[in-house]
Amino acid sequence: MRRPRAGAYGGPMSIQAARAADVLTQLSAEVRLLTLAELVRRGRDGASVGELRYAMDLPLAKVGDACARLVALGLATGSGNGFYRARLEGLREAAAAVDRQQPIAALLAEYPQLRGNFSHGRLTSMPPTLGERYGLLGELLMRFLALDGLYDEDEINRRLAEVTGDVAAVRRMLVDTGWLERDRAGTTYGPGRAVPQGAPAAR
Repeated sequence: MRRPRAGAYGGPMSIQAARAADVLTQLSAEVRLLTLAELVRRGRDGASVGELRYAMDLPLAKVGDACARLVALGLATGSGNGFYRARLEGLREAAAAVDRQQPIAALLAEYPQLRGNFSHGRLTSMPPTLGERYGLLGELLMRFLALDGLYDEDEINRRLAEVTGDVAAVRRMLVDTGWLERDRAGTTYGPGRAVPQGAPAAR
């Protein structure tokens, strides 16, 4: 029976993902998060450092530093004594970078029919059982699992946990659709049929 392989999932973090992680870390500072929230509330009008200080009842130096850091992170525009405005595109860019780092992202790009069933690299809903997308989901997940032998249930669960919170239901779906084969004892799993390589044919 196969055992977990080191480094089978994940790899070096991309520059974009590292930057996204930095954005999220920087926003963990309360004053920066409050400043961004206030700028969002102000909308296109924006606000000066003085107005922000008054609205949040915080020291001017702290608010000024928060504004400068938000600008550096691409989450706000403005400088000096001028008006600052929120730039939410920066958050969307960071979220997109995190999504691209998800283990299933590259494969999911080949299955546009299934994108609505995933959110941020996680399976959030199952297609109808009698629909074509149900079997297609099995194909996608088997390509993701990349099984090349027999595996115990714990390893199958570990791999599935990368993309779903309901491991048992997804594992059962793979068995029911014939993509995953289980031994009589119900403890060992392997591929039930050949898994296609490359993007699926247009349907």
